[in-house]
Amino acid sequence: MRILDDLKWRYATKLFDKEKKVTESDLNSILEAVRYSASSYGLQLYKVLVVENPELREKLRTVSWNQPQITDASQLIVFCNYADVKEEHINEYLQRIASTRGIAVADLNGYGDMMKSALLSRPADALANWTARQTYIGLGTLLAASAELKIDACPMEGFDVEQYNEILGLKEQGLSAAVIATIGYRSDKDELQHAAKVRRPFTDMFQRI
Repeated sequence: MRILDDLKWRYATKLFDKEKKVTESDLNSILEAVRYSASSYGLQLYKVLVVENPELREKLRTVSWNQPQITDASQLIVFCNYADVKEEHINEYLQRIASTRGIAVADLNGYGDMMKSALLSRPADALANWTARQTYIGLGTLLAASAELKIDACPMEGFDVEQYNEILGLKEQGLSAAVIATIGYRSDKDELQHAAKVRRPFTDMFQRI
């Protein structure tokens, strides 16, 4: 499988080559792969920010434990979940289904009612936690897509969520930073690229029952 070779090639790149940039074409391919990621109900209740502004990235680095990837990688990707799921999110999705598949919205009432009953009855914090977890599906797709293009990536949780929300003005949009990643090209000085990949044994990780 080609994907196995890609996954064995990739690693969480800590040092990026500042001079090498991801092309617009490759960036769009990665983002399009994320757009086609799996999502519960197909709702895709998150937004992805591609941060390229140098001044903004310097600010974000200070609230990311001063990790150099934030400023040195070609792009900083911020996955932001909708902290408050509203009925309008579901209605917009139903409209999108109807438009894409050429059917009447009314034909989707049963599906819409099912989603609203299952989701909108949950406590707000449980919903926010659920939408945050959804972003990790997109993150996994980003890592795999980047590896296929031989573009390095580093998934990151080491950042101050509240500070990201403030700096990026996310609360005003009903969003919250959930997880981030940097993409670009590894520096020759990153020693981790030469390290053997360590994973749990197959028989230890998987159990057939």
